[in-house]
Amino acid sequence: MKKKVLLVDDKVTIGKVAGVYLSLDYDFSYVENPIKAIDLLNEEEFPMPDLIISDIRMPYMTGDQFLNYLKTNERFKSIPVIMLSAEDSTSERIRLLEEGAEDYIVKPFNPMELMVRVKKIITS
Repeated sequence: MKKKVLLVDDKVTIGKVAGVYLSLDYDFSYVENPIKAIDLLNEEEFPMPDLIISDIRMPYMTGDQFLNYLKTNERFKSIPVIMLSAEDSTSERIRLLEEGAEDYIVKPFNPMELMVRVKKIITS
């Protein structure tokens, strides 16, 4: 049975590229904003993901707010989260890791690096 990965990113291109690679080894789902992700996660029939990958800068709700929602919700707090950002800010990376993110990847990213980081988190 394949592990489940949910990607939340407002850039459809990122969703498509990540999907090409991640769907080889994982049951991959994609939504374009955190509000849709929250709705999906709260659906009874939606299988809980083993990992969530979230962009930081998105409309409706930021990735920071989404991470906070996940980590303060009893039902979702144990799901590992990788944050994606076009900003290579050390202070932002440290802050998000302190707030519960398992990893932080700077865009544009190498899809093979994403695969390795996902595998390390999912199999640990």
